[in-house]
Amino acid sequence: QVRLVESGGGLVQAGDSLRLSCAASGGAFSFNTMGWFRQAPGKEREFVAAIRRSESYSDSVKGRFTISRDNAKNMVYLQMNSLKPDDTAVYYCAATYGVVTATRQASYDYWGQGTQVTVSS
Repeated sequence: QVRLVESGGGLVQAGDSLRLSCAASGGAFSFNTMGWFRQAPGKEREFVAAIRRSESYSDSVKGRFTISRDNAKNMVYLQMNSLKPDDTAVYYCAATYGVVTATRQASYDYWGQGTQVTVSS
């Protein structure tokens, strides 16, 4: 049974950095695509970043966030720098074995439970 577990969220001030981690377990082999999504209060869940052979980012985080992965450890990370109050959300890790459109939520087969990130002004 595939399981994704996020960690690293917390309460920080604007301008600070956080590094989120996602540990994947139970899979037969490494996921093809892994991504991060977020959902702010009262808003729909949105794409943040994804990684396959290359990385992709939403315009709102490009230049501030960096996604990376360690296939040997079945981990994916999201380094978040220059955080803003608008980055406040629950951040979700997602994964799929497929070759997909990485920005679409429906592309992913597995999801974590999420980790809260709160950025104060």
